Amino acid sequence: MFVTALTAICTLLIFAWVCSMRWRKWALKLDEEQRAREREREIVLGFMHSYVEAVGEGVSREELYRIVAHSALASTGALSSCIFEVRGNELAAVAVEGLFPPQTPLPRGTSYQISTRARFIEGILRSQKIPSGKGLLGEVASTGEGVLLCDARDDPRLVHIDDPALAVRCMIAVPIRFKNKMIAVLAVANSADGGTFSGNDFSIAMGIAEQAALAVHNLELIEAQRAKSKMDVDLALASSIQSMLLPKKMPSTPTVDFSALYLPAQKVGGDLYDVFAIDENRYGVAVADVSGKGVAASLIMAICQSNLRHLARSGISPVRVLSGLNAIMREEMRRDMFVTMIYAIVDVAEETITIARAGHELPLMLRRNADGELVAEFLDSGGMALGMAREKIFDAAIEEKTYPFGKDEILVLYTDGITEAANRSGAQYGSERMAQSLDDFRDRASVEINERIFDRVLLFTEGSPQSDDVTMLTIKHR
Repeated sequence: MFVTALTAICTLLIFAWVCSMRWRKWALKLDEEQRAREREREIVLGFMHSYVEAVGEGVSREELYRIVAHSALASTGALSSCIFEVRGNELAAVAVEGLFPPQTPLPRGTSYQISTRARFIEGILRSQKIPSGKGLLGEVASTGEGVLLCDARDDPRLVHIDDPALAVRCMIAVPIRFKNKMIAVLAVANSADGGTFSGNDFSIAMGIAEQAALAVHNLELIEAQRAKSKMDVDLALASSIQSMLLPKKMPSTPTVDFSALYLPAQKVGGDLYDVFAIDENRYGVAVADVSGKGVAASLIMAICQSNLRHLARSGISPVRVLSGLNAIMREEMRRDMFVTMIYAIVDVAEETITIARAGHELPLMLRRNADGELVAEFLDSGGMALGMAREKIFDAAIEEKTYPFGKDEILVLYTDGITEAANRSGAQYGSERMAQSLDDFRDRASVEINERIFDRVLLFTEGSPQSDDVTMLTIKHR
């Protein structure tokens, strides 16, 4: 019985010793894993610090990629690293550290000197493209999943080159992806100690890739903001120049009242209006609309206005002014651009208005009919837009008409930003509402007519955003 008890005690002691050894081994493993995690954390935090500084200092995208490639090489103990940026359906090498093995076959007959090998291989990497989905790197780009390849010697997804210095023994390839956007693939090849990469090396590479994706995204935001700021400055300058070109003060006459309303949809617009004296009795008035919006449209308008005034002040008829303007603008504009315009001469002595129309909206006039009643009607005439056709075709299409312009009669020139203003149902303000509004406000001064008509447009559109430039030029015989 004593022997049995002794045997049991010995068995318990041995079991306790085995458990103790296993516990110590497990504790050592936990400690090793903890140290590895701490090392990984320090590496990633260090990289985060370096990229935050780099982005803050305004590095380029290529410089940021070089920082990432260098960090990946140093952190994993690799001999080489490379970043392949996603460009459409291909990958292109954008940053190389060390002698990274090319992943497309070298051109037949390729030879190089040892002293220039690194530069030569980098040139090969940068010149060749990897289709998305092809090879190991293409697979990572298409699936978004990282790969730890511990033994790459016979892997069919890699290109194997007959050069010991370019042999691939092991590789890590991880995606640089922000949310659902694939940005690039980070790859490191061959451990410097001659062994293979560990799971910890893979985790470090994944951590660096995740932070790199955030860095690239932040850099893109900063670049977009800088571009926007530059565009804002350009737009502000263009807007200032455009406002200088528009009339600051309307002519004052005892019998005729001029007023304009101009609201560009953007900071600069593609509409134009102008009022200027030709001589002591005649005044040139014009409204125009260039195809398109923004800076390009505003520049075309500036050219158009300058030439309009030059031609008009010679005193020639509206049809000849538009004919000359067409010849000039046809040389100044791209073939996909054109300008519609109405140009009229108001003669306060003769009490007439002479109008020519180059494809523009029909002018609206409140004029007396045969019974002496004031009636709102649209004045029709032939014509085509400036810059679309050669002189002979343009001159054959355009025509000029003269109308009496007596007491209480009103002429409104406008752009389609008024008549084509749409409400939430898609219905447009239209010409009928335009004519009715003019008739309703006939007793107002020209400035009030513009304001009241535009108020009705705003009421009709129910707060829908302005999609086009709005211009109205109203001339009223008092």
